[in-house]
Formats: sequence, structure tokens, C-alpha cells
Amino acid sequence: MPHHETADTEHFEQVIVQSVRQILAIPDPERFLDWAQATIPDMLGLSDAHLTEPESQRLATLLGTLIWNATPLPDNGFRPLPMDVPAADTPCPCGSGIRYGDCCGALEEMPELATELIWDVVLGEVPERVLRDAVASDAVPEPLRAKIAERWLLEDRPGRAVGLLEPLFAKPLAGLDARFEPALDVLCDAYDRLDHWRKKLAFLDRVCTEGSRPLQAAAWQRRSTIHIDEGDFRQAEAAFTAALRSDPDSPSTALLEITLLAAQHKDRLAGERARFWLHKFRRLGFEEQGFMDFLARAIVDPQEAMVKSHADALDPVLVGLRDWVASTATRPLPKYGTAPLRHAPRRRQPGQLNLFQDPEEGAIHPPAQLRPLPPRAHPAEFGPDRGLGIAAELRPPARVRRVESVWQRLFPVAKPYSTHLTLLEGTEVWDTPEWLDYLLAHPEVADSLDVLDDLATALYEHPESALPWISHALLRPVLDRARSILEQSLSPETGHYLPWSSAVNRPPLRLLFRLYLSQIQEGEHAGAIDTLETMLRLNPQDNHGVRAELMNHYLRAGEDERALALARRFPDDLLADLAYGEVLALYRLGLEDRARLVLNTAIRRLPRIPRYLTRKRIKQPRLSPLGITPGGDDQAWLYREAMRDVWAAEPGVLAWLKRFTA
Repeated sequence: MPHHETADTEHFEQVIVQSVRQILAIPDPERFLDWAQATIPDMLGLSDAHLTEPESQRLATLLGTLIWNATPLPDNGFRPLPMDVPAADTPCPCGSGIRYGDCCGALEEMPELATELIWDVVLGEVPERVLRDAVASDAVPEPLRAKIAERWLLEDRPGRAVGLLEPLFAKPLAGLDARFEPALDVLCDAYDRLDHWRKKLAFLDRVCTEGSRPLQAAAWQRRSTIHIDEGDFRQAEAAFTAALRSDPDSPSTALLEITLLAAQHKDRLAGERARFWLHKFRRLGFEEQGFMDFLARAIVDPQEAMVKSHADALDPVLVGLRDWVASTATRPLPKYGTAPLRHAPRRRQPGQLNLFQDPEEGAIHPPAQLRPLPPRAHPAEFGPDRGLGIAAELRPPARVRRVESVWQRLFPVAKPYSTHLTLLEGTEVWDTPEWLDYLLAHPEVADSLDVLDDLATALYEHPESALPWISHALLRPVLDRARSILEQSLSPETGHYLPWSSAVNRPPLRLLFRLYLSQIQEGEHAGAIDTLETMLRLNPQDNHGVRAELMNHYLRAGEDERALALARRFPDDLLADLAYGEVLALYRLGLEDRARLVLNTAIRRLPRIPRYLTRKRIKQPRLSPLGITPGGDDQAWLYREAMRDVWAAEPGVLAWLKRFTA
């Protein structure tokens, strides 16, 4: 068609939208053609295409006629009412003054517009009562019911959306082509809104089994996304493979693969796969420029590409916060000072264990005795002459204290309780905009560890920040900055440590623990070990219980000497990771006699661990959300889940353990 040569897709779509609005407002063909001849040439920029005025009028008339003839009219039972074809010897309606038969009527074949294309616009323009009439008359093309259902979903009417879409999928699914994919997605969203998760899973199972290949791919993609949200990447990968098998050339499948890899922080592989998909879709002639741009960005930085691809759907607050985080990256780091702590934490006698949390200090499992780590863990604060080192609390610079005084008046919630990372249920932090407005207007608040701690807490509470790429773009820079401030302000050589009992020390320690969790999520095991060692150096009382995590990391990395040294710092510990980690380290070092002696002690304290380690299969006991029972089946099960694969990888150790515990 000639107008495709002179107008891009965006302008053409705008012509259709404006034309349909005009038709619905004044459904008169003659008046509409007058409007089309006066309006469409300018909308398409035909004067810039070097067309004469008669040529522009002729093109506008032809396009207006096509749109009118394809538009379903509410007053005509939602059916089009095509214009009468003029007689050959009458003046052409384009205004050329030439007979119709010698002008527009001379075209060999009149093109047509798909009615579904116009319906898509109509459904977005008519009021609710007209929409209900269209649904009741069964006039809406079946694939386009998804657009109505989506509108109802946005109006918080998921039940109506389900009622509209379920009949589409009651028929044999093999006959539903790719046009029904939007209906599948909206129906699943409606099920989610109604908390009908069993119904949704049963529906997806049926589509995966009985659907056409495009619908099977869409259902497998949906299932993969569910598993990604749950953190079950093994199942997510299996569902992705099934989606790829069903539709290997689908852009949605390509996006899913990048999403899956980015969620696991396999950024290098995600970039390689983005390059593969980009070349493939170029060969296929795929023309969706936005998606091709996404693939190009994902080659360079998959995490950044994921953030940008979701920007339109994200909470605008998070988008603004991302810009703030970027603006703080170049700020110089502040230098904190230290002051001796007036009341240093009391020392416990060897063998003394506090099994329960200290409400004042938040202590989970305070160590009974502290002994030095090997050199890599910065031993400056330990040793026979120095004991724990110098108990201190951090002191921010004066300018940072002034910022904090304003911030503390604006931020609406208190710190998380004890060593918790989240707020009490029902606490709303994002409903109060004043703190966020202040934050976005003042990059200097990023110099405050106290503010960074509150910001990390707020991000934990925002549902969208749980997405891996959002966590990567927002939370991780906050935690990295906190780590850098601490490194600059408190070097190992100072010999200072930061007791949790001092409230001003809790924000940096909590930030470090959050950094550790982020590093684990992103697969940075070496960095995670370093962060745990730093936490033990700064807080040797170990209120967060990180010694258990550190022990398991050492054993997985084959650092048995360091694992053994860590266990010796915490003798008589009731954490299974320490007690049995020492046994495994001794065995792997060839010290079986010592390993047996330590095993005897471990069994006296935690007798159920060996049974859970040595059996190939064992039933999971009931777990309590309130915590674990020292020496209980729940503790034994959790240790098995965390470390049995490491034990099983050591030749002979499980048989040895079973022999001495039978």
C-alpha cells in the first residue's frame, strides 16, 4: 500500500486510534470522510513526502474508507457497516473532481484492514456499559477477550476476568493458536489475584499437556517464572527447557532464558546467550526493536538490561531510587571515628553457653571462649595479651550526624528487633513519602551507615525488591558502600571491635550480614567468606551466628585447617556446624584418632546428627518457624540439608561415622 511507503508504523497506528475515536463519537460515514481528508494528511506527514494535494486527499480517503469499513459499530450490533461503493460515473469522494471509475475505483483490488486490529482499539475506547453489551452479544473476537479481562483486572475485578476467559479454554486446547497467549497470561494473573493457586497450577498442567505448541510454550514459561520466584532454579530450568522445545523461535522463551540466568547471577552465560538470541532473531528478520535493544544491552550487562526492561512495570519510586543510588556511587567515602566503649561486654567463663537470645544484645549463640584464627583472618585483635581487643563504638563525622538528626525525624519506623532483618508484621515504611523525598533530594545521606541500614531495611520490605535484578541494582550498591565506609574507617590494625551491645554498632554489623546474604545470592563465595571473617573480627561475640556459615564455607572450599582453627575458637558449641564440622575437618586431615575423640564429645551434645547424616533417605521432621531445638531432630535435619553432600563427597567418612555411632 502507498501509505506504508510514506508513514512509519507509529504514525499509522495513531491514525487508526484517532479515526476509531472519531467514528465512535460521530458514526456518520460522510462526516468521517470529511474529517479524514482534513486530518490524516497532516498526521502522516504527507506534505513532507512530496505528494501533491490531490494525491494526499486520495490517500486519506482510501485509508479512511478502509478504517470505517473495518470498525465494529455499537449501534450496528458491533458489526462493521461498509460504505456503499459509488457508481463509476459519479464524482470520486476523494474530491479529485474525476469520475470514481477513473480515480479511486480504478484500483484493481481494494485492500482490507483486519477487523481484529480495529477491535483492539475499540475495546480500549468504549465505556463500560458498551463493553458489557459487546461481551453479552458475543461479538468480540475470542482472542481479544483478553483485553477486556485485563481492563477488569486493572479495575480490581478478577472474578469477572476469570468468568470471561475460562470458557475460552474449556474447548479443546489444541485448536487455540498463539493469539490466545495473552488470554492465558491474564487468566493466570486473575487466579493469582483471587489466590486460586491450585486452580492455576491445574490449568497450566492441562495446557502443558493438551495445548497447541505456542500455548504449551507460554504455559511452560509461566511455570518457569513461578519457580524462579520461589528460588527453585532446578525446576525453573526444566520448565524453560520444555518451553524451548515447544517453541524454539519465541522471543518470550529467549527473554525467559536471560531472566533465569540473571536470577542465578550467571551473568557471563546470560551475556553469551543474549548474543546467540540476537544473532538468531536478526537472521529470522525479527523487527521488534525494543526487544532487540534489550538483547544488545544484556550482552554487556544482563542485570542492567533486566532492570531497564522492567522499568515501565516497576514502582516509579524504585526507578527514582535507582537513579539516586547511581548518583551516590562517585561520592567520596566519609571517615568514621571510634570511641572506647564504656561498658565492654562481660566475658563468659569457658564452657558457659547462652542457648537463648539475649533481648538486650540480640545474642543468638555467644561463644564460650575465643581463640585466634589463622593469619588470613586478621588476628590483630586476638591473642593471649590482647584478649578480645579494644571494645569501641563507631562515631560518624559531625556533618553526617546533622544529616542523621533530620533523617531520624522523617523515617517512620524503628530498627528491626535484635538481629532480625525485617520489620514486625504490619509495619508500613513505604506509605510515608517524606523520608523518600528527603533521600532523593540529598545524596549526602549515603555517607551515613545508620541511613544505609534503614534504606536496606526499607528495600527488604518492598515486594518488588525481591526480584534478583532489582536487588542487584538497588540493595547491593548500598551494601557495598557500607562495606567500603567500614574498611576505610576501621582497619584490622587498630585492634578495635564493635560489640553488638552498643546500639550505634548495630547498623554496620547488620549491613555486613546483609552483604553476606547478597554475596551468597550472587554466587560470590570468596567474597562471602571474607565478609564472614570481617564480621567475626568486628563482632567476636558473633550475635548473628555467622561462625556456622563460615565453618560450612571453609569445609566446602577444602580449607580444613581453617575450619579446625575456627572450631577451636568456639569449644563446646551447640551449633551442629561447629561440632560436627570439626569432626569432618580432622578426618579429612588424616587425624582419625582425634576425630573420634571430638566425635564422642559431639555425640554427647548433639546425638541425633549422625543418624541424619548416614541414612540415604530419612523423613523430614516437623520444623518450627520459631527456631530450632538444640539437639533435636529439626536441628539434625537442617544440618543434613546444609552439609550432607559435603560429607558424602569424602570417601569413607559416612561409613566411619556409622561404625562409631551404631
